[in-house]
Amino acid sequence: MTNIRFTISWLVTAALIYPLIGFLNNFYTSSIEIGLVTFSLHTLTICFLYYLLGKLKADFQVQAFQTSIACIIFISLFIFLLALINQAIQYPNIVDISLYQIEASVLVYFFISLILSLPASFCFLIWLRKKNIQQTRLYQFLNENINGLLASILLFCVYIFFCIIFNQPQYDADDIFFDADGNLYRTRFGTENYADYYYRPFHPYVLIIIRPIVFTISLFLKGDMLFAAYITNAMAGAFGIFLVWYFVKHLTKNSLYALLIATIFGASSTQLAFGSIMETYIFLSTVALIFLVLLIKDKSLPALVITGLVAFGITVSNIAQTVIAHFFIKRDIKQLIKYGLIILALIVPLSLLNNFIYPNSQPYFWEFASLAGEDKNSFPANYQRANLLGRVMVLHSIVSPNPLIIDDGFPFVKTWMFRAAIDGDPMLLATYNTTFNTFLAYFWMGLMAFGGLLFLKNFFKQDNRFFLTFILILFFNFTLHLVYGMDVFLYSANWTYALILFFALAWKEFANKHWFQIILLTFIVLLCINNAQLILTMLNTSALHIK
Repeated sequence: MTNIRFTISWLVTAALIYPLIGFLNNFYTSSIEIGLVTFSLHTLTICFLYYLLGKLKADFQVQAFQTSIACIIFISLFIFLLALINQAIQYPNIVDISLYQIEASVLVYFFISLILSLPASFCFLIWLRKKNIQQTRLYQFLNENINGLLASILLFCVYIFFCIIFNQPQYDADDIFFDADGNLYRTRFGTENYADYYYRPFHPYVLIIIRPIVFTISLFLKGDMLFAAYITNAMAGAFGIFLVWYFVKHLTKNSLYALLIATIFGASSTQLAFGSIMETYIFLSTVALIFLVLLIKDKSLPALVITGLVAFGITVSNIAQTVIAHFFIKRDIKQLIKYGLIILALIVPLSLLNNFIYPNSQPYFWEFASLAGEDKNSFPANYQRANLLGRVMVLHSIVSPNPLIIDDGFPFVKTWMFRAAIDGDPMLLATYNTTFNTFLAYFWMGLMAFGGLLFLKNFFKQDNRFFLTFILILFFNFTLHLVYGMDVFLYSANWTYALILFFALAWKEFANKHWFQIILLTFIVLLCINNAQLILTMLNTSALHIK
């Protein structure tokens, strides 16, 4: 065992684990609890970092360029996290940094546990070697998927930090950010007030899907459902990143390229916004990605049915995305019919079960009278709306513009991307007002144009199943939101993954080219810088109303 490597692992993890223990100190308050939690987590993280440093050294010896690019990505994401935290702490009225600080009364037990974990982790590593850990499934999974896992973990830290900020109870109204019902879903998922006070039928059994996950996580937080709901939302966003990485790696056999694509997805304005705002859309994106991964892994019909039922239960319309994916990728009409019939047979009993467990929580999806209130979200299709919707879908969902700041007498100043024409007011769209974000938008347009040309060039020489799937998903969402949605950016999680994966496959023939990898890396760094301004705007405007 390398002593230097082990010492570095102990010192680095001692610093990194402090905010985690500080967070857990909100739930585990006694000296014994803090000591045990610190000892356990620090021992495990030492072993994990020890493994990482060993893998890093081995990878550098085999593929120095690819490993260097991966390291730059991870360092960039870590700096991105620190920069966003530094931005946020400038607003002490909405950011309570003490949430991540260990109470003075138990601090000594934290340090004692750090010291005790030194010999414990040393012995644990020796024991793992004797047990031939390298031959276990867990080790092999970790070794094969470490790039995707690290990107997901780093961006999870971003999402959870801002999810706690933007969904705190002081934000006691909906529509503050991008017309999202953040207050509604904070209470539905994280409190006992689970009823949909808008009484809409679109989410027929969302509660029996999300609340059990929240409850399970709350068991590790001594029953705190609210913080468990925050973690659930952020985890959904992070899991989506891992699924994008897994999908691209599976189809391209290139781990670095998959990491580049997954990082673009994770740092996109869509993921940053809805990984941090409690709504249903981040779950829909993740479920759609799960369905795609099940298809490429050729999983059985029951697995597909369960995923389809989850998609329908969260939002009715999202079953369409699974049908599109099944039709073009599987190309098995007989199985697709079975899939549809089984789902049709189960959605009614699941809806009944949801309202039995959570009485009066929402109407059944077949109660069409409850749709009357949705007229305010329906708009006539016209060229202007189509034009602006197209911009939101292909540009704003990835590269954030300067958001709209709307002060219309609402309790909060709103941060939106798009506002439909209402009450005689014109349609509005966020624009790129700075040289930097304009340049980055053109950069992304250039990458899309390049991908589009490659797709057309190879159209008759490649398997177009996935391309057609993503095109139809984009078209479905375009058609739907041409007539529905006050701020269409709210629904961007439904199409951003499809847009990213379309171009990931279109660029595939250049996945191994160093120059193209450097271009994507450059775009990622610039994207993080640009999209940090979106978070800053959200902090700036919403903090005005919190005391």
